[in-house]
Amino acid sequence: MLDLTQDVRALTAAIVDIESVSGHEKALADQVERALSALPHLKVSRSGETVVARTELGHAERVLIAGHLDTVPVAGNLPSRVDGDLLYGCGTSDMKAGVAVALKLAAALPAPNRDVTYVFYDCEEVEAERNGLTRVARDHADWLAADFAVLMEPTDGVIEGGCQGTLRAEVTVSGKRAHSARSWFGVNAIHGIEPVLARLNAYEPRRPVVEGLEYHEGLNAVGVSGGVAGNVIPDLCVVSVNYRFAPDLSIEEAEQHVREVFDGFAVSVVDAAPAARPGLTHPAAAAFTAAVTGAVGGEPRAKLGWTDVARFSALGVPAVNYGPGDPNLAHQQGEYVSLSKIVESERAMLDWLST
Repeated sequence: MLDLTQDVRALTAAIVDIESVSGHEKALADQVERALSALPHLKVSRSGETVVARTELGHAERVLIAGHLDTVPVAGNLPSRVDGDLLYGCGTSDMKAGVAVALKLAAALPAPNRDVTYVFYDCEEVEAERNGLTRVARDHADWLAADFAVLMEPTDGVIEGGCQGTLRAEVTVSGKRAHSARSWFGVNAIHGIEPVLARLNAYEPRRPVVEGLEYHEGLNAVGVSGGVAGNVIPDLCVVSVNYRFAPDLSIEEAEQHVREVFDGFAVSVVDAAPAARPGLTHPAAAAFTAAVTGAVGGEPRAKLGWTDVARFSALGVPAVNYGPGDPNLAHQQGEYVSLSKIVESERAMLDWLST
């Protein structure tokens, strides 16, 4: 069984060494459940491979601390190894170091200054419908009720508020099919995407400030599909674009913006996920910010990317991203985490929930 009394650095290594690629988290979830169930101050529940543990002390305020148990596929980077201040291994940064910190808090704080819900969930690294938070929100929404949430995503020890929304759309250009030996009888749809690319090249992304944090948007081509055969002038070409938008826009407003950019072309939205506002104005968030910045420094910044804080925001729970891992190392074969950053993160969160 996982020993939650051991040093947080050793606990991180132990968690990393339990392989938990998305869809295969059972071994780790079993160990997490057993370790938490041994703590009398926690009420432990489980849904699939998601484990939820709660204090029930009757405080007026409840905070939620969440981390996903799964990793991307192993790439010859298990078991873990230590080199100086660095712990190498699959999932060290994203996000087993954060999971270790959360487990240490659960064990070390039988009487925190706020009620706490700890959520350790499965299938974050794969399609949204398999995400453990999706299942729990559908089947046990009360488990996720809170005034404020911290998602232990890798942020290199800096608070990242909210997250960007993301929208994928297909911009279709039509032409007329013809034999390539007599191309003048047709209209080449691939050639016709030039104005689409010109608009993208000329595009100036917004950098709006939302609740004190500056977000940097982006609109980019991420794929081009066209062509029939080596002797055919194509009559259709599709440019796939991705819009990363700030949390001052809804999905509907983001879609309207993309349609305006590509006015005159057929635009079809194929996928979208909402943004989340920073949520740093909530009293619990302010206390969290003070504890983290006081312990490790660094001013909060905007999250440039989409994370599960958007799921909490949709449930009416303001949330931030905060974890010891470096997001730039996530999913790499040489992924690692700084051991000193793990200790700093543990100390900051202990201060937040103890004082």
